[in-house]
Amino acid sequence: MNEQIVREYYGKVLSTSEDLKTDACCTVEDIPAFHKNLLSNISDEVMAKYYGCGLIAPLSLKGARVLDLGSGSGRDVYALAQLVGPEGHVVGVDMTDEQLEVAINNQDWHAEKFGYSNTTFLKGYIEKLDELDLEPGSFDVVVSNCVINLSTDKPAVLEGVRRLLKPGGEFFFSDVYADRRLTDEIKNDPVLYGECLGGALYWNDFVNLSKQAGFADPRLVTDRPLAIEHPKLIEKLGQAKFFSATYRLFNIEELEPACEDYGQAVIYNGKLEHSESLFELDAHHLIEPGKIFPVCGNTYRMLKDSRFAQYFDFLGTWDTHYGIFQGCGTDMPFATSSGGADAAEPASCC
Repeated sequence: MNEQIVREYYGKVLSTSEDLKTDACCTVEDIPAFHKNLLSNISDEVMAKYYGCGLIAPLSLKGARVLDLGSGSGRDVYALAQLVGPEGHVVGVDMTDEQLEVAINNQDWHAEKFGYSNTTFLKGYIEKLDELDLEPGSFDVVVSNCVINLSTDKPAVLEGVRRLLKPGGEFFFSDVYADRRLTDEIKNDPVLYGECLGGALYWNDFVNLSKQAGFADPRLVTDRPLAIEHPKLIEKLGQAKFFSATYRLFNIEELEPACEDYGQAVIYNGKLEHSESLFELDAHHLIEPGKIFPVCGNTYRMLKDSRFAQYFDFLGTWDTHYGIFQGCGTDMPFATSSGGADAAEPASCC
């Protein structure tokens, strides 16, 4: 049923992004200057049919092979096509005929604009990526913009993405999340579902699903609360709150469930284009060039075993473990006092 809702809503109900009733499927963040330049090279028709909730243009993509899930009219595909350049390639997957028609009809226009052709569009379901002619382990980066919430089988999406990523590859995507598990009434409302609210995951369920799919340490990049101002929608949603958030998940087998401290550090060389003065891995790792920056083992691997390795020097080994990395929210749960009035009661030996 929900697949039909999505097809109808994005293929027939919505004519342009102006028809949306909330800002859940609209990008409202400040767009970096370099990204504005990318968008200025995209056709008006593609831009008018765009529905997304974030920015999905990760850095260091030159020559990369990228997959866009739920590519719609092709806006992000054509933005990414400029970043990967003539040596790279971008594949867009979507299930809506009307959206795919717009994307495909604009391929020649963009090839002439860019001076090269490096895009492919496929009709398919993001829950059934194994049914498409896509080679496992063949993508450097997979992106998605406000689409996973519309999926009827979110675990299958995450598992399919991991299957297609190269070792060290990255799933970089924006989506909508709720502060609680939603009622069936909200989930099954056609308008709420089409507006990217009814299918939104409770954020902690998303984190756990990611881990179950093999992405051990999801990293939050950006987030913002969504403004729901439509009176009828507010009444339907009750006290539920919604957020647009961008996450990055790395396909690295060795990542641990928690941030462990091995006494390691990195030094950023400042050579990543559009990020010369500050490298932002996620909301909690803002790394200035030239500075010794202590990191947990997972962050060390995310930088060393990915396309970002060329921009860092790596200090330390795996020889000594110092416990949980300080400030990562998983402090040792045991009392450290060895005696005195504040000492814990002795445990029974059972």
